[in-house]
Amino acid sequence: MGKRTKLEKFAENLQLPNVFENFEFKLPALYKSLGEKVDFKGTWKSAYFQNAKPLVIELACGRGEYSCALAARYPEKNFIGIDIKGARIWEGAKKAMDKQLHNVCFVRSRIELLAAFFSPSEVDELWITFPDPFLKKSRSNKRLTSSPFLDLYTSYLKPSALLHLKTDDDTLYQFSLETISSHPGFKILLHHHDIYQSELPGIEDMDIRTYYEKKSVSRKIDQIYSISILRLMDSLLATQQSNILLKYIIYNCIY
Repeated sequence: MGKRTKLEKFAENLQLPNVFENFEFKLPALYKSLGEKVDFKGTWKSAYFQNAKPLVIELACGRGEYSCALAARYPEKNFIGIDIKGARIWEGAKKAMDKQLHNVCFVRSRIELLAAFFSPSEVDELWITFPDPFLKKSRSNKRLTSSPFLDLYTSYLKPSALLHLKTDDDTLYQFSLETISSHPGFKILLHHHDIYQSELPGIEDMDIRTYYEKKSVSRKIDQIYSISILRLMDSLLATQQSNILLKYIIYNCIY
């Protein structure tokens, strides 16, 4: 069979056992193959992965290179790659199946909805790899390290969880240093302005390269920045306040 079109990939996603999709932004629910609704909130480890291993999610996972590479490197952990693009999700899911990686799956959803799919403290670690930098200042609230998104991460990241950012965009890097430093729920552990010009900074796994990162590095004009962050003990919002903030962000800030 020749190269699949986007529509063919979308159709195949509906049948892949390691893909879950949300189809309606205002109705947060996940569906698996053949349109069956599933609810793994609070039970991803026990119900889907059928173990009690740490859960790591990657936001804006693209083609799934990072999620699959981490899953192969750490069979003692569970991984979920998350992206809104169905064709990219298909790439990662097929790669995982071809490599028989049973400790990774993929969710097609807007990141703003993830608090509906993960319970408080359910996620042990979070990666953000080469997200859209949204360079227009008027769209800075869409950056995945903006304060509204950091607030959302506290709703499902456990205290002491690690959050890692990799980007080739200086604007996003500088913006992230500022927003994270001023956020009461996080503390910057390490940051580096050019990780391949010296020894990789303190946190392992920064060496994994995505398709787009390889292209960026091959041009020899872009630096690769990294920030590693610690999720602090709950000190930002009470549960009720978090729920109010979540609804406000979803229905008023994003659109």
